[in-house]
Amino acid sequence: MKSDNKPSVCVVGLGYIGLPTAAVIARSGSKVLGLDVSQKVVDTINRGEIHIEEVDLDGLVQGVVARGLLSASTEVAPADVFVIAVPTPFDKDHAPDISYVLAAGRTIAPVLKAGDVVILESTSPVGTTEKMRDMIAHMRPDLKIPGLTRETPDISIAYCPERVLPGRILEELTNNDRSIGGVTPRCARKALAFYKRFVRGECVTTDARSAEMTKLVENAYRDVNIAFANELSIVSDRMGLDVWEVIRLANRHPRVNILSPGPGVGGHCIAVDPWFIVHGAPEETPLIRTARGVNDGKMHHVIAKAEALIDAHPGARIACLGLAFKANIDDFRESPARFVASRIARKYGERVSVVEPYADTLPIEFTDTGVVHIDIDEALETCDILIVLVDHDVFRVVPLAERADKLVYDTRGIWPDQPRAVREDAAKLALAG
Repeated sequence: MKSDNKPSVCVVGLGYIGLPTAAVIARSGSKVLGLDVSQKVVDTINRGEIHIEEVDLDGLVQGVVARGLLSASTEVAPADVFVIAVPTPFDKDHAPDISYVLAAGRTIAPVLKAGDVVILESTSPVGTTEKMRDMIAHMRPDLKIPGLTRETPDISIAYCPERVLPGRILEELTNNDRSIGGVTPRCARKALAFYKRFVRGECVTTDARSAEMTKLVENAYRDVNIAFANELSIVSDRMGLDVWEVIRLANRHPRVNILSPGPGVGGHCIAVDPWFIVHGAPEETPLIRTARGVNDGKMHHVIAKAEALIDAHPGARIACLGLAFKANIDDFRESPARFVASRIARKYGERVSVVEPYADTLPIEFTDTGVVHIDIDEALETCDILIVLVDHDVFRVVPLAERADKLVYDTRGIWPDQPRAVREDAAKLALAG
């Protein structure tokens, strides 16, 4: 790594994590090459524009591109530090798919040189960093690889997971603590020196396997706690109770902090990462597996309750509010709102409209359903039933006067002032079903 505090950097993968990471590193003064398989993404970034929605990212990218600190390409080039931020999905059996990580490793292996640092940021099952290390060793027998040589290694390999919240990525990339796991302690120290150039939060070193597990544990913890809230909402429906009132009162206890229920759990992290733990230790993870089942099952509970409300009002026009997996972002990955809305769309067709302020067009599964994409104003003017699936700010601020005469199924609890008779009506219909 260069001694002038400005190493050249290659960020592999320019998605929701890779692009903000590349821009933040470039802002620190390093020259950054962003690598992506999509020519469209590359061209967009090289124009100083962005292809994802994230607060303040457009101005940052425009600035670092204009200063010549960030560029994008589909072709790899030598650098001092390589940061891999590619997807790690799972297959139909919930087995983790690390093929994108290994493909990224194969891409950078030919240009590695002595002194380089390779850092994997993709959320990965335990042992992935070592598998990437072994693949690089196979492709580059001329390099001394950490953990596989008794001599001083030529390169350093580490794992440092992102832990950011969409909508706050730029702030959290800089201010959040980081867990940096090296294949060896020396690798961890090399990666630590790199992150301290642009991270204000505390950087804690450990081994790669512990860092991999830490990221999975963080998201599994959230998933289990959300599952409790979602299960509580189902129980409350069965008993005819207002779950939001129950949670509000319970949380007045000084040692109780129940999270908010919703239509399920989405996003590429919380809805995916727990399965990596289950896959690695299937006999030892009944709680984590059950939580995944509860959260996935909540989507079907919401569909059944929405259908009961709709079927009780033939001819009523329906608006599904939101498709994103969380509020105020354009990320639809693993989104329960998207799943629920698409099921309702397929069943009720032209009676359904979708309001999603963070999308220009509807996803492919809405094609040929007769469903139209409208804004919240049109929904309030033309629709009789409002199904709240995402708590976007633009939905939260709708005053009672504009929705008092609507039938509302609020899966996010954003309108506690909605006339109680309407909310009880929906609960009774669900019970009857």
